[in-house]
Amino acid sequence: MRMRNKPGAEDELKKNPHVIFGPEDHNNPSGHWHHIFNNSNPIHLEIGTGKGKFIMDMAELYPEINFIAIEKIEEVLLFPARFAVKNQQENLMLIYGNAQFIDEYFSFSEVERIYINFPDPWLKKKHYKRRLTHHRFLERYKKFLQIKGEIHFKTDNLELFNFSLEELPQHGFEIKNFTYDLHNSKFFKNNVITGYEQRWIDQGKQICRLVGVWTGK
Repeated sequence: MRMRNKPGAEDELKKNPHVIFGPEDHNNPSGHWHHIFNNSNPIHLEIGTGKGKFIMDMAELYPEINFIAIEKIEEVLLFPARFAVKNQQENLMLIYGNAQFIDEYFSFSEVERIYINFPDPWLKKKHYKRRLTHHRFLERYKKFLQIKGEIHFKTDNLELFNFSLEELPQHGFEIKNFTYDLHNSKFFKNNVITGYEQRWIDQGKQICRLVGVWTGK
């Protein structure tokens, strides 16, 4: 269901201390994230956070990690933005922006881990380049992901998952582990469920998951 536009959403986000507009903003955060968080803790990034269930849960579960989420739809970004203020979640920052420019928000080796949860599968071949695991995006991630840093990827779309299993190793990522049925696998123990994931669980769908490690090559 498409969300209705919320009047004043952008103004509210601009006033929220946990939200950054960039990189066109004069306060471009690239290279300054540890200063923004006021600590040197590892940085984990979610690309396309939606209403933010995953990133909000992760921030609460792992206070020793700095979490950043990027989302281009202002109406849904309001949910984690309000959560961060209400709960004084100092280890959570949000970017209102487009993943097409993801490498402009970070500097070399600034991010330890990337989460990509249930992205648009872009099933038409002419749209493959829009996939967040397409090599066009992988090359952007490598500009700021630490060597031995990881991509954690989940999807319910089998075609996209198989595409990703082939794409990552061809572009410098070693597949650390993967499963076609996350919820019945040994990797489910520490799994944090996203909003979309719960929907697919309720429908009896299998969830695919992989972890890719950036080798530096």
